[in-house]
Amino acid sequence: MFARSALTIALALCLTQPAFSAEDNTDKSVTAASNKTTAQNTSEANQADEQSLKPTIVNQMSDINTQSDNEPDTSKPVTPQTERALEKAQAVVETLPENPAASDDSSKTSTQEKSAQNWTLDGLNNANWVSDLGKGQFVEYAKAQVLLNRHHASPGVIDGISGKNMLKAISAFQVMNGLTATGLLDTQTWDLLSAGQTNDVFQSYTLTQQDIDGPYATSIPHDYAEQAKMKGLYYTRVTEMLGERFHMDENFLKKLNPEATFAKAGETIIVTNTREDLSDPVSLIIAHKGAKQVYAFDSNNKMVATYPATIGSTDTPSPKGTYQVKAVAPNPWYGYNPKNFIQGKNMKPLSLPPGPNNPVGNMWIALSKPSFGIHGTPEPSLISKTASHGCIRLTNWDANALSKRVKPGVTVRFLE
Repeated sequence: MFARSALTIALALCLTQPAFSAEDNTDKSVTAASNKTTAQNTSEANQADEQSLKPTIVNQMSDINTQSDNEPDTSKPVTPQTERALEKAQAVVETLPENPAASDDSSKTSTQEKSAQNWTLDGLNNANWVSDLGKGQFVEYAKAQVLLNRHHASPGVIDGISGKNMLKAISAFQVMNGLTATGLLDTQTWDLLSAGQTNDVFQSYTLTQQDIDGPYATSIPHDYAEQAKMKGLYYTRVTEMLGERFHMDENFLKKLNPEATFAKAGETIIVTNTREDLSDPVSLIIAHKGAKQVYAFDSNNKMVATYPATIGSTDTPSPKGTYQVKAVAPNPWYGYNPKNFIQGKNMKPLSLPPGPNNPVGNMWIALSKPSFGIHGTPEPSLISKTASHGCIRLTNWDANALSKRVKPGVTVRFLE
């Protein structure tokens, strides 16, 4: 069972609050603004100060040590109905089993041998629930992950592996649908996941010339000063872009398409057939540090979506208490300030251009707690497995999905 984190409250500014970029990750989205910033950063990266950062970035420049814990709480009061919703979300964590599925070695071996032959479009789409699958990578788990994704109980990256993020997604799905949260992929859960699903969970996709052309970056340097000189923090390869578009682990994408070159238009590959947008607005967001999970509720306190998350760290914990969504900014610029944390040898503020490999991914949901927010990531496979600089980090696709159903004023509550 996941132990709840005992994080000590300390204010850590994870990033500046960014403004909107023009469009999604294309040349148009960064051309005018990033050309100006690139030239500025090339000549002034080592001389920049707090006042010389690009003015289109909304900066929270107060020193981490001077930020006050006595800031007024501008969020809406938590109602008794909301309190019950919080208890329901906590129950998900409390009922998570240590091992989502167990079986003896002989049954796992026979199942693995059977499943190993089914990594085809038909094999994936025709997969049915099998008892005692155990731990491993199976077509049944891959299909279940897509179905969980469609029901907005996100397993994070879809990889066909029964990891902890999948376990949390199953447990959350069970709570969302009135079942006992066990984390077990049993017959009842499988049937409910599959009910009403008329579209194949995996599909064929034909690469386009635009897929091949990008834009792509040759590489993303680790050093923020070097990133600040770039036109955009684009994807670096076609498989990285496709993995994010279809919510897939990049290696899993390659596993399903061993003969693909991913280098020419007209090539057909196997990808997931993922979810549609949430139908109802989100009224409450719970960031549960112990579960490393974000829970979204509608106006009736019904849990409507869950996402695996990275929420702060021991050194730079997330805040405690209740706040509000302040703004939603797709394709944000990232304002690095060494007063918040030091990256490499960078001791001056920097402005990093938009792109999916931006430190906050391609979505920023600002909170009423200055410089804290919910955002994406350039490394989706590490969600809930590493630490953040105090903010709530989701996969880019989960952050984008949540952003479409929140607006300023939505309550965000942090739980231990």
